[in-house]
This record gives sequence, structure tokens and C-alpha cells, in this order.
Amino acid sequence: MKNNERKIAIQELMNSSGVRFGTSGTRGLVADMSSEVCFAYASAFLQAVSASEGAVAVAMDMRPSSLDISAACGAAIEYAGLEVDFCGAVPTPALAFYAQEKGLPGIMVTGSHIPFDRNGIKFYRVEGEITKADEASISNAEVAVPASGLTIDLPAVNRGAFDAYVSRYVSFFPAACLAGMKLGFYEHSSVAREVLTTILEALGAKVISLGRTDKFVPIDTEAVSEADVLQAQKWAAEHGFDAILSTDGDADRPLIGDENGNWFRGDIVGILCAQYLRAQGVVTTVSSNTAVELSQSFDKVVRTRIGSPYVIEGIEQLIASGVERVVGFEPNGGFLVGTQIERDGRVLAPLMTRDAVLPMLCLLSMAREKSIKVSELAKHLPARFTASDRIQSFPTEASRKIIGGLAESQEAVNALLSGLCGKMLRQDQTDGLRITLEGNEIVHFRPSGNAPELRCYAESASQARSEELVREGLRRVHACLDA
Repeated sequence: MKNNERKIAIQELMNSSGVRFGTSGTRGLVADMSSEVCFAYASAFLQAVSASEGAVAVAMDMRPSSLDISAACGAAIEYAGLEVDFCGAVPTPALAFYAQEKGLPGIMVTGSHIPFDRNGIKFYRVEGEITKADEASISNAEVAVPASGLTIDLPAVNRGAFDAYVSRYVSFFPAACLAGMKLGFYEHSSVAREVLTTILEALGAKVISLGRTDKFVPIDTEAVSEADVLQAQKWAAEHGFDAILSTDGDADRPLIGDENGNWFRGDIVGILCAQYLRAQGVVTTVSSNTAVELSQSFDKVVRTRIGSPYVIEGIEQLIASGVERVVGFEPNGGFLVGTQIERDGRVLAPLMTRDAVLPMLCLLSMAREKSIKVSELAKHLPARFTASDRIQSFPTEASRKIIGGLAESQEAVNALLSGLCGKMLRQDQTDGLRITLEGNEIVHFRPSGNAPELRCYAESASQARSEELVREGLRRVHACLDA
């Protein structure tokens, strides 16, 4: 060990800083993500993947804090004797695809959809997202951190990740397949606001920018605000769009609105995208719409815990069992490609991380191929409707305690939901507590893996009813906290 170094155990760092792994990558308050914390995490990642030579691809979202965190990760890379391949502000899937194509480890600085006073870091092997085993290796690592030099001046931006991501989709979808479509792009602070427009226009669409802001906006595609619902409908009425598109902050989760400005649920987007790609095997989380099975569109459907690492594990298991054309998705709309997909002579390479752009293009292309409006795409699916929302600033331990009590007592569940819905028929504790009720309705409570939030998902035979179950379910659980 050098004289100016000191050893830092990541486990101890987690406890002292509060920056730790969530559902996807490390997350924490910006105030806690010091240069030392970020340097140590990046060093532990490089150690876990045995990176000893060459370069590491680094990219970031548009949060105010992301540049400084990137500079600390860059310092760790250089301290390890490696080069920083800085890709600038590009979507998470663009960074992952570039790293995959170049055979490099990758680091993406992003807090995804969580508030701007928080941030995070996602880590990528050459093959895609790190596994839970990699997370354990990083968490248990001990790294050397110097007394100074914990940030660097990042090198000039390499446009390679941007260009490779554009090429991935322009070469897979038919030329001019979106010609004549008028699309609204709610850009806010999405890191995709340049690259998505480039792809859409290359495929023939006319793109109108909507709502661009220099202030970071934490869009959550699983809990779309009432303001964003009303705004999309207003834009649709004013402009006559064929569709309205948006993403979360790092563009690994899509928001897709039809010509009326009505946002699609992410799990319906996933089913439609999988159908367009003619998938045989589909992996999705326990919280997704049951229409994925009821549609009978796929040979094999696997359900997992919530979080892309678990979806990836399911994809790998399906591939190992011999299933071909395997994809995965989450209820937030993020879509993963597990195997090479060939469609009409064009080939799409695997990409084992959530992606917002692919499902957008699949749905738009599907509408054009069928000569129907975007709003008509889901009409052939079984009439199952989902809703979700969250209570923010809800302590994780409180969530676990309440959910644990409900899981132990059917009487407690029936008392909580009395007068709202039928009695409990069965429960699933794959992730949180998913309750199947009389009348074929579902209510699912789960602590967020990324922030102190309690999430509720519901499924029923109508959208209004699902929204009622979520709204009232959250109200009643919040009352338990106040009691």
C-alpha cells in the first residue's frame, strides 16, 4: 500500500454514508455521495470484474451532480491504471450497448427517476448489467483510496456510444417506417432528448419538442403525475400527434402516449413489444399485468422479483433451457433483449439492460404495419388493467413491518381492505406482498428498492377500478403508519 493510501471497506462505507445498492445500482443522497464514496465504489467495481488493462466507458445523465460523480469515478479508473472513455450525457442503454460492442466495462452515473437531490451509479460488465453476485463482491470489497486526487478533469466526449445506439435501431427497423408520423417528444431533462430525436427523424418521423427544461425533472414511468397526464392530453388536442413519447431521466424506461395523449402502462408496452419481436420466451416481474399469460402469445413466461438483475437471471435461465428469442420487461416499460432477434432479414443484437427506445419504436412500427392508430394497439389483449403509485418519504423499515404483519395474517389483510374489495384468496411473497382477491382482483404492496417509498400495484377489469384500488390501498396503509 502506498504511503498516502488508506484501506476502505465498502460495507463500512455503506453504513457510514448511507449510499448502498438498491434495485439497480448504488443510490444515495447527493450530499452523501462524496468524491471518496464514489471513488471507492468505482474501485470496488473494477476489482470485482478484474479490470486490469484498457479502458472503461463512462457516461452520465443530466442531473446537476452527475458530472462531479463522473469525475470521481474517472479518478478511480485512472488510479487503477486504466483509461477513461468518456461518452458524455447519453442514455443508460446507449452506454451499455457501446461497452458491450467495444468489450469494455462500463459505469453509468444516474439516479434514473428518483428526485434530483439523490443520484446513483450503475455498473456494467461486458455482457451487461452486473449480477447480484457482482453486487456482493463489490459490497464485500476492501479498496485503496488515496488522500488526494479523488477527481479528474474528464476527457473530451467520445460520440461513439451515441452513434452506435443510433445505428442499432436505424439498421434494424425498415427505412422510412415512420414516414408521415407526427410525434411529440416530452423532453423535460431526459438524457435521450438528442439521440431519440435523431433516431425518430432517421426513420422518417416529424418530431416536435415539448416541455424541455434545464432543471432536472424526476419522471417516474410507474407513477405518472396527474399534471403529466393532463399535459399530454392537452398537447395531443393542440397538435394532432400520432403519439407522444418521453422517458425517465436516464432513458431506460419509456413513456408512450397515444394520439389522444393517454399514457400506456409499461407492462402493456412490454407485451406489445414482445409480440412485435415475435418472442418465444418472456421474463417479467411478479407485478406485471397477467395479460402476458392470458394473451397466449408466448411459449414460456417466467415471473421474477422486481428489478432488472432478477429479470436478467430469468432470461439467462430460459436461454440455458433451450428457449429461443428470449426477451424481458418490467412494469416501468424498460425492455431487455436476451438473444439475437431476427425480423424480416434484419438482426437486433442482445442488450441485457432496460431500454426505453426499443419499445417506442416497436409500437410505432406496429401501428404503421397494421395501419391502425396507436390507441388501437392493445385492443386484442385480454381486458386486464393495472395501476400503480407510491407514498414518498415512507420509511423502508415501516413498510417492511406493515407488509410483514399483513403477510402473517389473512384476517389483517381482510380487515385492511374491508369494504374496498373481496376477501383474500391467496398471496405471493416473491417481492413484497401480492394479494389475489375475490373477483379476480390483485393488490400488491412493496417497499421501493431505490428510495424510502411504499409502492402499490393493482390489477382489475377496468382502469378506473385499478386506480381506485391503488389510491385507497395506499391511503389505508398510510393510516397504519400514522396510527
